[in-house]
Amino acid sequence: MKLGVFAVLFGQESLEGALDRIKAAGLDCVEIGTGGYPGKAHVAPETVLANEAEIERIRRAVADRGLAISALSCHGNPLHPNKAIAKQHHEDFVNTVKLAAKLGVDTVITFSGCPGDSDDAKYPNWTTCAWPPDFLEIAEWQWREKVIPYWKEQSAFCKQYGVKVAIEAHPGFVVYNAETALRLREQCGENIGVNFDPSHMFWQGMDPVEVIKVLGDAIFHFHAKDTRVDPRNAALNGVLDTKPYADELGRSWIFRTVGYGHDENVWREIISTLRKVGYDGVISIEHEDSLMSVNEGFTKAVEFLKGLIIREKAGEMWWA
Repeated sequence: MKLGVFAVLFGQESLEGALDRIKAAGLDCVEIGTGGYPGKAHVAPETVLANEAEIERIRRAVADRGLAISALSCHGNPLHPNKAIAKQHHEDFVNTVKLAAKLGVDTVITFSGCPGDSDDAKYPNWTTCAWPPDFLEIAEWQWREKVIPYWKEQSAFCKQYGVKVAIEAHPGFVVYNAETALRLREQCGENIGVNFDPSHMFWQGMDPVEVIKVLGDAIFHFHAKDTRVDPRNAALNGVLDTKPYADELGRSWIFRTVGYGHDENVWREIISTLRKVGYDGVISIEHEDSLMSVNEGFTKAVEFLKGLIIREKAGEMWWA
């Protein structure tokens, strides 16, 4: 396995500056944001695509530092009922796939998206329960009329460019757990898989280890991010929390740097299970810890994960 980072963390720096920090930390890979909600801090595909010199600059900037690009990420909602948002996020995705092919990157990460409840909707509608029966009708309409047709088309499009799509299973979108991820893959194409982020599993009450076992070779990429569930707040209010992320004391859960939500034993088992199902890709650090600065969160994540991956490698060699 290799260790990398989602470079939007260093969005205030130039691409070269971000890559210098990544190299200095002793990492192997970089995941670059190319649109959608993460934005285009370092690379804007729609402008880069027509500029071969700029594509070569990006390629050389990464390679000259001994790094590799693990994925291009344009997490967006191409199924948004607001047509302007859907159009922009779809174009970001299309341009990212084309750029990935030019850069020799085989994985693009995004969200599945979430439609509204009808063609006249203004906002996405994420169904979380089966009653009243309206909710089931909405969910089935979304999959039948929007989700499956869109992703069948994108699967065929990505095959033309030799690119895989890693859908990040995320609440608020139609793919948010193992079952929905596999449903999309089975109905739309095997070049559609998962960007596995345990933080979203933790707060929903799932066991990431068991989810990894079920997903198996559908895991195309991995985000290293943790979640801390507040026992008292969750006991009082459950985990469907709509308080702002900045309300750390009041929320039922918050995102944390790896090791600050779950201990080393939990993360060791996650890494080990990834190996068991055949994943030998990148562990890409994603920092969304509101209690730590960028530098502190990044540095602690690197130290924590380097130790785990080295120990796992040592264990693998010993067993061999």
